[in-house]
Amino acid sequence: MNVIITGTSRGIGHALANYYKELGNVIGINRTKSDLNIEQIICDINDHSNLKKALNDSIAKIETIDLLILNAGVLGKIQSITDSKIEDLKSTMDTNLWSQKFLLDIVLKKKVKNVIAISSGAAVKGTFGWSGYSLSKAALNMLIQLYADEYKETKFIALAPGLVHTQMQEELAKVDTNKFTNIKRIHDARGTENMPTPEKFIGIYQKKIDTILSYESGSFIDIRKI
Repeated sequence: MNVIITGTSRGIGHALANYYKELGNVIGINRTKSDLNIEQIICDINDHSNLKKALNDSIAKIETIDLLILNAGVLGKIQSITDSKIEDLKSTMDTNLWSQKFLLDIVLKKKVKNVIAISSGAAVKGTFGWSGYSLSKAALNMLIQLYADEYKETKFIALAPGLVHTQMQEELAKVDTNKFTNIKRIHDARGTENMPTPEKFIGIYQKKIDTILSYESGSFIDIRKI
């Protein structure tokens, strides 16, 4: 089994890579080195020139990629859409959308069985403060639909993992809930079963992955609803 996962140095990506390394060959793409014993490409996914060369070298002798997980992403600034600067929105889109397309265009030159893009409930719910993150994840969902329509032999899924205690949650913990009241529920979920650790999330993922991959290609799925 050949698996490529972005953002494996921590969080969900780290937990996924740790799970899949017991099942086959894992290539991790990270900005910083992971502590996992897997093949690693140390490169920012926005550094397209270096990423293309390194990834092409890594997959040169691989005929089939069983699973590509597009996990790496950024939260961006929590702020009103009115206050959001175009350059900040572009930066979030570069990471959460355009670099995902860049990766897909490299990997899809091979035979690829499954692609899972880590999305978010914010992709379908326009909520005050989420701005660039919501825009980028909504666009990511559409990107997955468009690729699904072109690559009929590959299963494409956009997956919302729900609340998982990652570095993103540490960033959200600093947000003023008096101004951004919708984030209070996220603060309240910390330390409860409603916000599992990445390791506990893998237990949920493992039980549901077959169901996830049974959905129609191009689907957006919230793991909490299946």
